[in-house]
Amino acid sequence: MSRRALAFIIFAIVVAAGCVRLGFWQLHRLAERRALNAKLSARLSERPVPVRDLLGDTAAAYRRATATGTYDYANELSLSSRTREGSPGVNLITPLRSTDNDTAVLVNRGWVYAPDAMTVDFTRWTERSTATVTGYVLPLARGGRGRVAATTNTRALRRLDYDSLARRLPYPIAPFMLVVSDAPSYENGVAARDSTPARLPPPLMDEGPHLGYAIQWFVFALIGLVGAAAGVRAERRGSYPAKGRTRSTIHPPETRHG
Repeated sequence: MSRRALAFIIFAIVVAAGCVRLGFWQLHRLAERRALNAKLSARLSERPVPVRDLLGDTAAAYRRATATGTYDYANELSLSSRTREGSPGVNLITPLRSTDNDTAVLVNRGWVYAPDAMTVDFTRWTERSTATVTGYVLPLARGGRGRVAATTNTRALRRLDYDSLARRLPYPIAPFMLVVSDAPSYENGVAARDSTPARLPPPLMDEGPHLGYAIQWFVFALIGLVGAAAGVRAERRGSYPAKGRTRSTIHPPETRHG
């Protein structure tokens, strides 16, 4: 076997082994995703607990909770660059102050349309001041880099950062946000739809592209092995003459004698 053919075969086997490893890595990520989805589904199906019971829970993500208090619309903020069905908008982040403790909970009341995905008329989306809301909690990130508020609009946030929000608001806040998932509140039997933001849907719990990626990597590995086998076969065909073939003998031309 020539050195060139041997080098090609080794290369094809190494590439195939790498593809197999990446395929199993994608299957591992798929298993993790399925386990996470099962955990989220179980938490979202639990009965909601009072939000004060989760203040000391470091693993409260996606737990369902209920909170009662008064909205502080004067310190309401918007989370910019949020889209819904292809339209630009923001999420309204409103502090909810409880009557039984001094810690406020930031409530994501939902999505509203904003042409520039940043500027919104807060007074247009004022609901009832006193409310009882139900949803799931999401931890607030800490210590992020970069600007938190937009340069041209201090009430528009690029992201939610606990440390920045704690310095901004005049009272203590919970280390998580409550994403409202219940229906709009009713008053005198009529839903206040005109002033109620579009509630956010529950978190998406699909399996992602991991299975498809795994299949692709295994196919690439198969192609590499087939290429290596083809290289070995071609090398053998070139090394051994086909049966029935004979080497030709070259005879010198006849010399005529006069």
